[in-house]
Amino acid sequence: MSHTPVNHPARPIYRAIGGLVGLYFVLFGVFGMITTADSEALAQDDTLKVLGQGANLGFSLLSVVFGAVILLGIAIGRNLDVVINQWLAYVLMLLGLAELAFLHTDANIFNFSIMTVIVVLTLGMVLLMAGMYGKVGTDEEQEAWQKARLVL
Repeated sequence: MSHTPVNHPARPIYRAIGGLVGLYFVLFGVFGMITTADSEALAQDDTLKVLGQGANLGFSLLSVVFGAVILLGIAIGRNLDVVINQWLAYVLMLLGLAELAFLHTDANIFNFSIMTVIVVLTLGMVLLMAGMYGKVGTDEEQEAWQKARLVL
């Protein structure tokens, strides 16, 4: 992609930000599993709150998986983190918008509240930003990106 910067000077910071998003998902998921262990996997109960957000055991498990995948990508690096961050960001934004659409219906299977929607959408955008600026490449790729940027 010619519009994605290569070897951005702040890429270690963006990689750390992606890692913090992954760590948040893991911690949220662990706290959620502890809090919602006595309920059904896809319970829709307004009293199930984790860190001020609506949750259930199903979303807690999904959060742990998302966080672990993000942290694994960050640990491996080699632009795998960029791909994982971008694709999971798109998934998180779709999930947040879908849950927003079904917020007060029986289709709200992950027991989202409006606060959960806001957090998921925000973390999705932060993860997308981390993915967009974390790409590492050779000097030739960086020069090609800079030439393409000047042409535009």
